[in-house]
Amino acid sequence: MDTDLTPDQRAIADGARSFLAAECPPARVRAAWAEGAVLDRRLWTALAGVGFLGVAVPEAFGGMGCGDLEVAVLLEEAGRVALPAPLAETMVAALTLTERGSPAQRERWLPGIAAGQVVATIAAPDHAVAAHAADADLLLVPAGDGVHALERGRCRVVAQPAFDAARRLGAVEIVPGADASGTAADTLLPGGPATRRLADRIAVATAATLLGISAHLVDTTVGYVGQRHQFGRPVGSFQAVKHRIADAHVAVEMARPAVRVAAHLLSLDDPQAPVASAVAAVAAGDAGRAANEHALQCHGGIGFTWEHDLHLWLKRGKALEFACGAPATHRARLAATLFDHPADRPPPERTGS
Repeated sequence: MDTDLTPDQRAIADGARSFLAAECPPARVRAAWAEGAVLDRRLWTALAGVGFLGVAVPEAFGGMGCGDLEVAVLLEEAGRVALPAPLAETMVAALTLTERGSPAQRERWLPGIAAGQVVATIAAPDHAVAAHAADADLLLVPAGDGVHALERGRCRVVAQPAFDAARRLGAVEIVPGADASGTAADTLLPGGPATRRLADRIAVATAATLLGISAHLVDTTVGYVGQRHQFGRPVGSFQAVKHRIADAHVAVEMARPAVRVAAHLLSLDDPQAPVASAVAAVAAGDAGRAANEHALQCHGGIGFTWEHDLHLWLKRGKALEFACGAPATHRARLAATLFDHPADRPPPERTGS
């Protein structure tokens, strides 16, 4: 498929980059660390004011009616600024409600998401830990019989240690019997296949965010080695530094089409979407690791300091690297597809020479 953006998609990307650069400078990310990552409601309201929270919400509910690809484009720009807010989680929740929610659920939650009045998050299907769960009004929680859309009062959130202090984590437990008659407690996605689709959507959203983080690390490093001098020359003129930056740049550029293809196939509910989602997660994870390592090394000693802003992106990248499942898990899914053996069982050992 053609992975070039349409004029409308490019407008979303350009508008988001300009807006987020102005509204979310590094100082705002640092403030989220200092304040324990309590959601900045003014920033959230500003995101709603320019329409970004409504990107995945149908026009009938006050949004723009876009799909997974437009969301991926927006999340890449959010990653560039290490946005300290659950934008990815809220976008995935909006897409899921639009696709699988009941009319009552859509009416209840989607207008509020678009208007910035509802913050949503998602507990990972394999472990009930969610980012920004303490700030969420709506939680999508996988359970034995499917995925549930639950009000905040239907869940108990227990704070968990977080590598990135601007992205608070909480273990989510469903409170039995509390407000069980409300429409928010209805099953949203019944059964395993639907839970798998939600996991694929989370993987692509996370990959898109990680792609933006990686792109920022590469751009920042190029700027730094161009102005930092050693032995009378810019550090960036040394071949070893050039190779590191080139490797990271290539990894980012190779990951971008993988993420866009996966998002496009998800929007079509294509049978190949699960495979494409795993490819996107692997490619973005590889790009994130390359950008993380090379940015840190090329910045030298200053890159290891708390005072330099680099660590805000380094730690967000590492936090997201395993947020949608370990890279080995996604590679196992790809191997199962390519070689037709179960993902939870290793392939048979080779015999002979």
